[in-house]
Amino acid sequence: MVNFDKKGRYSFQDLLEVVHILRSPGGCPWDQEQTHGSIRRELLEEAYEAAEAIDREDPALLREELGDVLLQVVFHADIAADAGRFTIDDVADEITKKMIYRHPHVFADAKEDSSESVLVSWEIRKRQEKHQQTTGDAMNSVARSLPALWRAEKIQKKAAKDGFDWPDIQGALAKLDEEVGELRQAVAEGGNVAEELGDVLFAAVKAGRFAGVDPEMALHETCEKVIRRYYAMEQQARDTDTAISQMSLEEMTRLWEQAKERS
Repeated sequence: MVNFDKKGRYSFQDLLEVVHILRSPGGCPWDQEQTHGSIRRELLEEAYEAAEAIDREDPALLREELGDVLLQVVFHADIAADAGRFTIDDVADEITKKMIYRHPHVFADAKEDSSESVLVSWEIRKRQEKHQQTTGDAMNSVARSLPALWRAEKIQKKAAKDGFDWPDIQGALAKLDEEVGELRQAVAEGGNVAEELGDVLFAAVKAGRFAGVDPEMALHETCEKVIRRYYAMEQQARDTDTAISQMSLEEMTRLWEQAKERS
């Protein structure tokens, strides 16, 4: 047993100590074996679970999930500290300096009179920080680990700042129709279907931008809708003592249309 004082309430410093104990000799064998790469997925999953707590508007769940995210941050920092790369204090120092630098209207003499102007200033300073000389540099810096729909949206927004964009949603919708046509042609002729499907999705994201719709959230909502309707289909099938898998496609389609009418 390690020497650690049990308390009724713990602080951030206690969390740092617990993680370090777990990763030290005499701690937890699993925690000692982990690397940045081995727990990369956990960091992403915990962030998504925190996002779900926000969507549910559940403060208790959000508190719990933010704790899980914080644990991942502390764990990665402890791995780095043991390797002599950086500490959690270095992490805090860097993000604090970044916030001060990117808010000159708060911490210096710059003037910003709207949220929009703040975002413009933020983007300019971000490019300066990261030594991005061109919009291509800024596009290339968008994290490849992002969900592809969000990555596409961020890339499009950077191009739009240069004026490389349709004037309105009609142009975006026309481009979407064009890309769907090219996808159909690729399927019919044995072309590069993956490439053409990617173009369709990219064009759909652009149409969503003009409509003010988050593409990732829109697809999530469609997934939820499909689940609800499939539940309804299964219930209708059970009412006739039939399994969905035993039905023909025509029968399933009829049940789907009925579920669609009810939803």
